[in-house]
Amino acid sequence: MVILEKVINFHTFSITARDRETGAFGVAVATARPNVGSLVPWVSPRGAIATQARVNTDLGRQGLALLAQGVPVDVALSALLRKDSERDIRQVHGLDGDRTFCHTGSSCVPWCGHEQAVVAAMTRAFRASDGERRDLSERLLMALEAGQAAGGDKRGEQSAALLVAAIREPRMYHNLRVDDHADPVAELRRVWGVVVAHTKQIEAEYGPAALRLFGRVKY
Repeated sequence: MVILEKVINFHTFSITARDRETGAFGVAVATARPNVGSLVPWVSPRGAIATQARVNTDLGRQGLALLAQGVPVDVALSALLRKDSERDIRQVHGLDGDRTFCHTGSSCVPWCGHEQAVVAAMTRAFRASDGERRDLSERLLMALEAGQAAGGDKRGEQSAALLVAAIREPRMYHNLRVDDHADPVAELRRVWGVVVAHTKQIEAEYGPAALRLFGRVKY
């Protein structure tokens, strides 16, 4: 039995994506509420899921469990939503290696013009970075920055997060959160830069073996 329960409302912008070259999956998200990284992003070596609006963390948790069993993401999330009596106030999107899924409940907050601009800006930024040999974490961060520049969360800014599942080359900068900040997306960029520099320092001082050890981040 899957028990689904409501948690909290968000007016949130996020992106789920897969790196075609490395197969890594990731989520980036920002909102005008604290601690968004503990709720919205869910990733594994099999896919990525973002659950928002009236957040239901079991859509992420149970969704990843189904992906691990080989269930396609659209089948998995559709099945979970059918069991969810509050699916009309949920928003969830995700992807696996072959398929994508998006759901916006009929009772979610209506779209407005600047929100559409936010999504369009994020899409353009992510697609523009394709083929530039950037790490997926940086491409997601660039998309988040573009969304913020286009308007972001209409209520303001407070937290942001970045989560990546990379099998080939996991890194410490694949799991970052800013839980409470006046400019969380900018702070996430700063922290990302700090951790990238620290990662290079580890490799220089201790070699590739140490880098692989420190790269075993949780997600």
